[in-house]
Amino acid sequence: MSVRFTVKAHRGMVALTVAAGLAVGLVGCGGGGGGDDGKKPETSAPTSRDTGSQASTQEGESGTPLAELKGPNGLQLQITSAQRDSGGFVTVGGELKNDSDKSVTIPAQLSGDETEVLRHGRSFGGATLVDAQGKKRYYVLRDTDGRPLTTTAVSTVKSGETIPVFMQFPAPPADASEVTFQLPMFAAAPIQITG
Repeated sequence: MSVRFTVKAHRGMVALTVAAGLAVGLVGCGGGGGGDDGKKPETSAPTSRDTGSQASTQEGESGTPLAELKGPNGLQLQITSAQRDSGGFVTVGGELKNDSDKSVTIPAQLSGDETEVLRHGRSFGGATLVDAQGKKRYYVLRDTDGRPLTTTAVSTVKSGETIPVFMQFPAPPADASEVTFQLPMFAAAPIQITG
């Protein structure tokens, strides 16, 4: 009797495991855009504009970056969007381009200097938004495990390559529509928050 009970229990556990696996698979595959209004960063198509060594800003013109920031070794960051959402966040989106004639290793300083962020690898965790009017600095958000809510794992950018990037911050007050975007080793630039 105990052998028969063991065989039945084993079959039941296998059936339960298979059913649980199928349920998890269906949930993982079912997120086709319904119900989740969380904003993902939007990026525009790569462009190949080259300006001087200073940051330049544009406001309100479609197809024109909000800011272009020059960095080390031919790196250029174009900020294409700074969108406020209803959850109290600002998502800054853009493109990192290598304008040099050789591959460039992303400087470690872009990850910032917080130990918890650094242990998760390369990121743009060193970025900040500064609200001069409210006299506050906003750092990149982290998840519950300390991972920065930014593009991660970019270590090298090939010559001429453009990589879409994003960074998510707590939202400044609604009346603070202009903030200064800062990233270590890059020129700072004012950007307009929309939404």
